[in-house]
Amino acid sequence: MSTPFPTVPTPPPSPSGAAEGEAEPRHAGWLELFFDLVFVAFVAQLSHGLHGDPGWREFGVFLGLYFPPWWMWANLTVSANLFQDDSARRRLAMLAAMLCLAVMAAAVPEADGDRGPAYALGYAGTRLVLLALWWPATRFPAPGRVPRWRPLTYCLLSALLWAGSAAVPAPWRYLVWAGLLLAEMALVLTARGRGIPGRVHTGHLVERVGLFVIIVLGESVLGLITATDHTWTARAGVVAVLGFVLLAALWWSYFDFASTAAERVIGAAGTREAYLLARDVGGFLHFFVTAAVISMAAGLATAVDESGHDHLARGTVWALAGGLAAYHAAHALIGLRFGRPLREVAVWAVPGVALPLLVVLLADVLAPWLVVLLLAAEAITHLLYAKGAAARRARAATG
Repeated sequence: MSTPFPTVPTPPPSPSGAAEGEAEPRHAGWLELFFDLVFVAFVAQLSHGLHGDPGWREFGVFLGLYFPPWWMWANLTVSANLFQDDSARRRLAMLAAMLCLAVMAAAVPEADGDRGPAYALGYAGTRLVLLALWWPATRFPAPGRVPRWRPLTYCLLSALLWAGSAAVPAPWRYLVWAGLLLAEMALVLTARGRGIPGRVHTGHLVERVGLFVIIVLGESVLGLITATDHTWTARAGVVAVLGFVLLAALWWSYFDFASTAAERVIGAAGTREAYLLARDVGGFLHFFVTAAVISMAAGLATAVDESGHDHLARGTVWALAGGLAAYHAAHALIGLRFGRPLREVAVWAVPGVALPLLVVLLADVLAPWLVVLLLAAEAITHLLYAKGAAARRARAATG
């Protein structure tokens, strides 16, 4: 979950699989894996909105509609992490949340229009599910007891206000949504880890975030396949293969370096600091990581569709190359949050952001295949640098 460059891959976890202070290993359960399927549809809907030549409005709508479900996924993931409960009550609650999110996903194409009320009511339903999951913690023995006012304000009041926003006419409805999301984030940020009824289980959390990254990478691969099916030409095939190489390099660097670094850093932190790291890295910064990959998925699919053109539309290149720049920038912030020195992060982050933006500037003179080739080359260079830095650090540690 951190930047791949300033860190060394950690050795495989201990046989227990648990970080220090954690009683036993935990992995994503079948319910969590089933629950994630609704986000496969969500990501596909959101990515479709960036196909073609998106402008600033389309990018703004994409980010605005993506944050509420992502925020709810992060909240529900932390709830599942803290409360190890496989009762019928929890299963029904998670399935209800899944249904509410499915309503939101179905509303995405017109959520900034006629389907806005359905989107708002779906999100309101997820807040009620969150209330059901957290309310039992208000009866826990001290010091793990959660104050009642927190779930009443953060969950119940938020649900009522989101439901009420369905009656607010556009465009004022969207200002209400933004205000409610800011209020929810403010409550989380000001809590500073107080009122958390236990320690975050590091291995489970890192695995859950990694599985979400797999979902967005999978949507990218699916987009390549679907676009190639629609445009069955040699040029389309070349662009699709180069796109796959780009995605493979991102997968390799993320899971060899990023997720292992996160497990080590969060696992070594104290109880409250572990929660704060999980909140900042898993809850906030990974929104930008995953949003960047979704944007790249749309850009890659359009690049395959338009592989026969002299060059790609500016919006397409922003979705693709701008997405890669945002991906590296988000990882740079993660590295800084994990305490890496600015100079150490800047060595890879500055070229990682600058080179894709240079591709954007040259978009009008670059053929589609060349755009994707340059981005794939950057991602491969990024990976090779990470592996080399890891090897040098390992030699220094043993030498």
